[in-house]
Amino acid sequence: MDTLIAQLQRQFRDYTISLYQQGFLDDQFTELKKLQDECSPDFVAEVVTLFFEDCEKLISNMARALDQTGNVDFKLVGSTVHQLKGSSSSVGAKKVKGLCVTLKDCCDSQNFEGCVRCLQQVDIEYKTLRAKLQDLFNLEQQIVQAGGRIPQVDI
Repeated sequence: MDTLIAQLQRQFRDYTISLYQQGFLDDQFTELKKLQDECSPDFVAEVVTLFFEDCEKLISNMARALDQTGNVDFKLVGSTVHQLKGSSSSVGAKKVKGLCVTLKDCCDSQNFEGCVRCLQQVDIEYKTLRAKLQDLFNLEQQIVQAGGRIPQVDI
């Protein structure tokens, strides 16, 4: 059983490091992890779940606003992407945050095609991050169920 735990912990470390190296996460995610303790073992998963629920709504709202061909409210899309950028920043979703900056620039210049393209990329990146973090949380659960402790990963 100890070798299984050690293997899972190594896998967890390697996977976490890869998420940072690939640019999915930044230091803010590390800070968020520091707030998790024995009293709130699911803190990060809960915060991230709320973030993804927020993403769904905000992306949907922007898509609806951009669907108003010839009558796009770029200010509305811009303020919505600003909210998403703030949420992304607070959980350390580096790629999503970066795409939000680009999307905001497209809104500011009223570049419809740029907005549509960027929003599609935001949607893809948020879904990719959601899947990757779900894998990470599943690894955490496997470690705990095997009787191990979640290793601290220094980035």
